[in-house]
Amino acid sequence: MEKAIKRYFPIFALPTIAAFTLGFIVPFLMGIYLSFCEFTTITDTKFVGLKNYIRIFSDPTFLHALWFTALFTVVSVLTINVFAFIIAMLLTKGIKGTNFFRTVFFMPNLIGGIVLGYIWQILLNGILANFGRTLTYSGTYGFWGLIVLMNWQQIGYMMIIYIAGIQNVPGELIEAAKIDGATNWQVLKNVTIPMVMPSITICSFLTLTNSFKLFDQNLALTAGEPSNSSQMVALNIFETFYTRTGWEGAGQAKAVIFFIIVAAIAMAQNRMTRSKEVQQ
Repeated sequence: MEKAIKRYFPIFALPTIAAFTLGFIVPFLMGIYLSFCEFTTITDTKFVGLKNYIRIFSDPTFLHALWFTALFTVVSVLTINVFAFIIAMLLTKGIKGTNFFRTVFFMPNLIGGIVLGYIWQILLNGILANFGRTLTYSGTYGFWGLIVLMNWQQIGYMMIIYIAGIQNVPGELIEAAKIDGATNWQVLKNVTIPMVMPSITICSFLTLTNSFKLFDQNLALTAGEPSNSSQMVALNIFETFYTRTGWEGAGQAKAVIFFIIVAAIAMAQNRMTRSKEVQQ
């Protein structure tokens, strides 16, 4: 049976490999090439070397978007995971109506980003109107509006992952720790959290990548206003490519830089949390 699987594996894998090559590898390599060109369509490309990369790092809107996105990612990763873990702990205590609360917390994740953005734009602008402000009054208001939106959307999804991890913690370990005189905090720190590290790895990875490449919510909530001060990298790339004539190559260069940053951060974060799992 094993020999038959090995013999026919290339035949069954070929469609997937072909689709992946045509749908990802080829466009990705073409995108890298276009980042070194000036063009309006892919049939009139002109190779210009590093000109586009030099150009984008002298673009203040891109540099601000990078800083804004990095800060947003740090805050959202911390808040989403902390709140999701706390809620997961509460919902694994056997309280009444647990299944109902799990469903309610998870539901926001089913709503599309554009819809969420407009919903929270109405809600938050309604609250801020009492103080003579809107989300586009300054970049700070837009920043915290995005944090609130992202938390509301992602906490329920991460909560489900944490619940699964917490429920897999052997009850005997917790009972043994309490018999030895451990406090609730010591049990959480020395038993629960180390045992839930695989869930922490997954949730940290998902929230980090989702936060860094946020687009729909940013577009719907503030559209980068005022004056691009609440604009994140994905939205900056979109506007560069589609609204700034002559910047198509620079927009493609921004996309390549964006991909490299996201990939590097994701791999570094995954390696760091994996090493902690091994240590535990």
